Amino acid sequence: MSAAGKTNFDEMLETDGSVRPAYADLSQWYESQDKTWFNRQQAEAERFFRRIGITFNVYGDEAAEERLIPFDLIPRIITAREWRKLTRGIEQRVRALNAFLQDLYHRQEIVRSGRLPISALRDNVAYLPQMIGMTPPGGVYTHIVGIDLVRTGPDEFMVLEDNARTPSGVSYMLENRETMMAMFPELFTKVPVRPVSDYPRRLARSLRACAPPAFKGSGRPTVAVLTPGIYNSAYFEHAFLADQMGAELVEGSDLRVVDGRVAMRTTTGYKAIDVIYRRVDDDYLDPLSFQPDSVLGVAGIMDVYRSGGITIANAPGTGIADDKAIYSYMPEIVEFYTGEKPILPNVPTWRCSEPDALAYVLDNLSDLVVKEVHGSGGYGMLIGPTSSKKELAAFEAKLRAKPHNYIAQPTLSLSTVPIFTKAGLSPRHVDLRPYVLVSPDGIDITPGGLTRVALKKGSLVVNSSQGGGTKDTWVLDE
Repeated sequence: MSAAGKTNFDEMLETDGSVRPAYADLSQWYESQDKTWFNRQQAEAERFFRRIGITFNVYGDEAAEERLIPFDLIPRIITAREWRKLTRGIEQRVRALNAFLQDLYHRQEIVRSGRLPISALRDNVAYLPQMIGMTPPGGVYTHIVGIDLVRTGPDEFMVLEDNARTPSGVSYMLENRETMMAMFPELFTKVPVRPVSDYPRRLARSLRACAPPAFKGSGRPTVAVLTPGIYNSAYFEHAFLADQMGAELVEGSDLRVVDGRVAMRTTTGYKAIDVIYRRVDDDYLDPLSFQPDSVLGVAGIMDVYRSGGITIANAPGTGIADDKAIYSYMPEIVEFYTGEKPILPNVPTWRCSEPDALAYVLDNLSDLVVKEVHGSGGYGMLIGPTSSKKELAAFEAKLRAKPHNYIAQPTLSLSTVPIFTKAGLSPRHVDLRPYVLVSPDGIDITPGGLTRVALKKGSLVVNSSQGGGTKDTWVLDE
C-alpha cells in the first residue's frame, strides 16, 4: 500500500545505495555468485516445492485451482534489536487479545466501560453465543496466533491484521528455511541466523500443556489435527504439521463421542483425544451446535468441550478477534487489558459504519485501501491508487449499500526487500506474519515468521492468492 510520491523504506539499501549492515554478509556472498548458477537454483527450488507438494488452492468463480506457491531465494533479514522490540509488542498484543476474548464471553467489562460499542458484537457472525460463560482449559482462547506486520521506516512497524482463528502459512516458513539450508549451506556459516525448525516440537509441547481437566496427567496427552480433508486449500499444511508434531491427522468421519470423550477410530478400537488442533471453521465444528448439515466436524464435540473433556485449539469464537472492525479498536483494547500504550500501533483505520468516516472515505476513495470487515486472503478489497474509475465507482456503490461491511485505511509506503529476477535484484513490497504459541506455561514466539512478498513490480498485495510469494525470514543472532 504505497502512497504516491512517498519513498519506500528499502530494508537492504541505504538512501545512498550502500548496503545496510544487516545485509552486508548476504550482499557480499550474493555478489560473488555466478548468476546463471543462481538462476538454476531458483528453478531447482521450484522443482523441490512441486515435488513435495507445497501448493495452495485459489478459489474463483468456477472452481478451485491448485497452484505452486512462488518462493524467492533472497532472504528477508531482521536484526536482533528489531526483533526484541517486535517480540515485546507481539506479546503485549497477544495477551490483550486473550483477555479480550475472555471478557467478551463473560462480563463484557470493555463494553460496560464504553471503550467498545455493543454494536461491534451485535449481529456479528464471528461472535458465538455458544461460548458465553465458557472458559477454555487453562484459560487460553488463542493457542496459535499470527500477527501480520508491515514496516514503513527504520523503526516503524505496525500491525496490519490479527489472525486469532486459524492462522495459516507456518509450513511455508519451515519449508522455506529447509530449502535455503539445502541449497546454500555455506551461507548459514557466514550469517548467524536463529533457527525455526523446532517450531513443530514447540507447537506440540504448547498444545499438550493445554490438556483439558479430563486428562488426569496419565502419560502424554493425545493431540490430533482436525482437517476438512484433501480438497481444503491448506491441506498440505495440516498433513505437514501433524507429521512433524507426531500427532494424528483426522477428519470428522474418523471421530465420534464415546463415554463423554471425543475419540478417534484406530485399528484396535476408539481412542480418546485430549487436544484437537482444529483447521475446521466454527460453523462446521459440530452439527448439533452449528451448521446442522456439516460432515466436517464431530456431533457432540461442543458438549464434551463444555464439560472439560477436550481442548479445542483455537477456541471456538476466537474469530471475533480477526474482525477488521474489532481491529480498529485494538489500541483501546490493548490499553484496557494491559494498562499500557500499544508498543506496536495499528494502521490508522476509518470505520465506514460511522457517518463522518464514511463521508471521508467516499471523498478520498482513490487514495485509500478499503477492506471487507470479514474478508481475508486479499479478496473483496479495493486499493484506490491502482484502481480504475469503473472499479472505484463499483466500490462506491458497495460502500453506500453496506457501509458497516467495510473499513478503510491510508495507503502506506510499505518497506521493500530485494527479490531475484533475471535482471538482478529488484525491490518488492513485503509484510511479515510471526507465529505465536500460547499456553498456561507462557507465550512463545518463533524468531522470524512468514514473509510474504508482492512479486509483481509495483504491486501492493502480497497474498499468494493474488500473485504474491514467500521468502525465508532471518532473525539475526546477537
